[in-house]
Amino acid sequence: MRDVSHKVSTLRTAVAKAILRVSPSTISQIKNNTLPKGNPLDVAKVAAIQAAKNTSQIIPYCHPMPVEYVGVNFQLDEDLIEILVTVKAVYKTGVEMEALTAASVAALTIYDMAKMVDELMQIESVTLVSKTGGKSDYSIAPELQSIRRAAILVLSDRVSAGQAEDRSGKYIAQQLEERDFDIAELTVLSDDQSVIAPAVKRICDELKVNLLITTGGTGLSPRDSTPEALRDLIERDLPGISEAIRNYGQERNSYSMLSRGVAGTRGNTIIVSLPGSLGAAQDGITVLFPAINHAFKMIEGGDHKVQNSEKKS
Repeated sequence: MRDVSHKVSTLRTAVAKAILRVSPSTISQIKNNTLPKGNPLDVAKVAAIQAAKNTSQIIPYCHPMPVEYVGVNFQLDEDLIEILVTVKAVYKTGVEMEALTAASVAALTIYDMAKMVDELMQIESVTLVSKTGGKSDYSIAPELQSIRRAAILVLSDRVSAGQAEDRSGKYIAQQLEERDFDIAELTVLSDDQSVIAPAVKRICDELKVNLLITTGGTGLSPRDSTPEALRDLIERDLPGISEAIRNYGQERNSYSMLSRGVAGTRGNTIIVSLPGSLGAAQDGITVLFPAINHAFKMIEGGDHKVQNSEKKS
């Protein structure tokens, strides 16, 4: 079973389709409600809903899923029944297995209830029609896929004095490079507002990077002055970013509520301040990507439409 504890919950949807080939006479009996076992569509709908909610008990590696919606529709043609199942959940992993399992069980239920009158029935296919949620919803439009530039400021008295090793800044740089960012600068500074402010201004106004991430100086110690330095420079606040990072961290470490990190834009640069620990840097990157890609698209003139919001099977 894969570890998804680090992932961010998003709205996940999946649509699956099953095709059951039957005799024309069976279609007629279903429409006239004359099958010996009763109306199979009503029973199959309930069976599909139950299957979606209990997929993790059937498929060993599926996670228990807080299923929030299951829609089941049937289309009867001359000699086939099309079953279309839609499943929704706000969770950390997709619901395609729930949709596929529900469609399969619906087809099997109809098969069971009609087999005594139709020995030629056949489940022809069970396929994933579409899915949304997760990384595919935040891909960057082809016309906006230029190389992006980023800078990292490590704000720590101990690291700048050579008394501690920088782990957070290096981690952030590595993660950004893996996401196709060109690292314009990785600088270590003391946690001093008079030093931080001109560095941030220079990076935004002269280097004009797309993203500036600071790490450190967001706590409550007398020397933690990063939020104060950034607030004077930020032109437009992005409070949702800081709220999301704190909320994600709070579910894993109760001390996250004490972070005073801020986020916003200066010119076309998005500024995000993270706490100084490696764990906080890891949490911050997890929350930021891939959703922040949409912000870059908007700054560069894109619209609000999500790219690849429906991934075909």
